[in-house]
Amino acid sequence: MEATDGARLEIGKVYLAPGGERHLQVVNPTSPSCRLLDRELVNGHRPSVDVLFDSVVELAGRNAVGVILTGMGRDGASGLLKMRHAGARTFGQNEKTCVVYGMPRVAYELGAVETQLPLGSIGEEVLKSTAARREGSE
Repeated sequence: MEATDGARLEIGKVYLAPGGERHLQVVNPTSPSCRLLDRELVNGHRPSVDVLFDSVVELAGRNAVGVILTGMGRDGASGLLKMRHAGARTFGQNEKTCVVYGMPRVAYELGAVETQLPLGSIGEEVLKSTAARREGSE
């Protein structure tokens, strides 16, 4: 669903930043929710993936999982690196399955991507990673 300001995050739902309008952050550790921000462009984008990833580091740290998919430029690479440094699991789409191997390439070259995977394998790996963390085996 498209994120709305103040929407509480729910398990099993995906929240997308409104295109070309506002940045998306996740806030409030006791009741995680969406915050939409009217701010200047970041990395030439609004919404910016780096703004989202930076907020995830603050909210969840090592308990987060970050994924960067096909796209032009470098948006998201530094935020994903912060996530990895905080102990989060990080995945990037591999070159073979990308339409544009820009954002995942930059993130990989920075060391932000722990594992590169084909698009069709990322969801399963994210689920495995979150299950392992929940069970305490990671």
